[in-house]
Amino acid sequence: MDVSQSNLLMKRVVNIKAIVTPLWKEEAQKQLQAQLNKLDSQLQQLEMQGQRAVTEIQKQSPQPDSPAVAQQIGNVQSQLNQQKSKLLQQKNQILQQLQQVQTLELNNEVAQGQVESFFRVAVGDNLIRKMQVEILLRDGVVEEIRGEL
Repeated sequence: MDVSQSNLLMKRVVNIKAIVTPLWKEEAQKQLQAQLNKLDSQLQQLEMQGQRAVTEIQKQSPQPDSPAVAQQIGNVQSQLNQQKSKLLQQKNQILQQLQQVQTLELNNEVAQGQVESFFRVAVGDNLIRKMQVEILLRDGVVEEIRGEL
């Protein structure tokens, strides 16, 4: 095989960046608010499930005031509090992200995610440069492709 004709198909990670625009900020805030609303409803459901579980334990027990029932209720409340704590942590993270989005200056570039792409590499190519490719979006439209394709 002729060395000048040999090449290899490889896979790379392509970083996606977005330019902060009023539309981008609005969309990001909508997405974060939707996540907050979902977490709030999960917290409410969790609270109702916990109350139902406690009521059910008390109903099923012949002695609702016994130490065994109190321990069962304590276990349920402990699990409930653990799950509630996780959801509240997620909610705080989203609130922080929402605050960050609100303070971003227009025309800044922010990381939006990653995708994979395939590329060909041949003898003499600079592999490092071919691996460092990113796409810049403005309101969802490709504005620039950076790096060596």
